[in-house]
Amino acid sequence: MRVVDKQPKVTRRIVLRGSMIAVPGIAAGMTIVPNAAWAQAAKNLSPATLTTLARAARDIYPHDRIADAYYITAVSGYDSGKPEVRDLLTKGCATLDAAAKKRHGTPYLSVVSETDRVAILTANQDTPFFNKLRSDLVVTLYNQKPLWEKFGYEGASADKGGYINRGFNDIDWVS
Repeated sequence: MRVVDKQPKVTRRIVLRGSMIAVPGIAAGMTIVPNAAWAQAAKNLSPATLTTLARAARDIYPHDRIADAYYITAVSGYDSGKPEVRDLLTKGCATLDAAAKKRHGTPYLSVVSETDRVAILTANQDTPFFNKLRSDLVVTLYNQKPLWEKFGYEGASADKGGYINRGFNDIDWVS
């Protein structure tokens, strides 16, 4: 007869395996959908405005391999920003929604086709709203350290003596 030890054995390998499964699951919970739980915590902007900003951020700077959580992080700072910026963004999102309703009969966030959403953004590309969002996203999206590795950026090199002696001319893809 075989004796089975009923006490569970927790090893480092089991903990790591569990965390590798849990982290993407948690990140998947932060998606850009109407009535998203993350947007409900907003204090100054409406959840609809925040989710519209996150969707527009993904449409302005599309990266298929990047999770929605990074775009959400990029626009979350607007909730605590200056009142005049919040007002500009709220009116800009209302303009996107109005244009989407006129073209597709649904708010911007509910427009299924990325091509259709980009067409709406293109029509509004000369507005202060679009220019503010586009220029801010360059910093708020791409200055997230977890993304640097995905883009192949190794980080600042000033503390390591600069780029000159650290592979500055090692690029092989430029002909």
